[in-house]
Amino acid sequence: MASKLTEALKKIRCIADYQFGRGVGSVLFPEDVEIVTSKRTGRIRHVYLKGELLATLRPLDGLFSLTVEGAKRIVEGGLAKRMLVVVMDEAAPFVRQGRNVFAKHVLDAAEEILPQEEVIVVNREGEVLAVGRAVLTGREMKLFKRGVAVQVRRGAGEPREGRSRT
Repeated sequence: MASKLTEALKKIRCIADYQFGRGVGSVLFPEDVEIVTSKRTGRIRHVYLKGELLATLRPLDGLFSLTVEGAKRIVEGGLAKRMLVVVMDEAAPFVRQGRNVFAKHVLDAAEEILPQEEVIVVNREGEVLAVGRAVLTGREMKLFKRGVAVQVRRGAGEPREGRSRT
């Protein structure tokens, strides 16, 4: 049984390294994570750490959707540079509530960001505000003054994800 768990841990770390950059897998998923699989298919679905959902493995493309907690682990580990979008202070409260990020509110964005990629939205101080999917490239986010830059999936001010304690 232990070997099955280590194989699953190796697999999710490799996926995270591929998707987010080398070294992210071990920062995002430490040894004591709980990996939840689908009862029907046996495939990996969710990854938890101490009851907090870190990421969900999307069945369609086999990549991760991050949660705010997962994003915080990557940012604190100093490995989020290629997926960061920095927004203006005026927009921060709205983004924290889960509102989309508009291009006119983007102060900076990693040049490597491509549309449909997972991104982490932060304020000037580097505090995680939200997680979502890029609509524009990182370069376009900085140049454009109209339109949605990031479709936010969850803001840091929204109710937490995780297991219900009932």
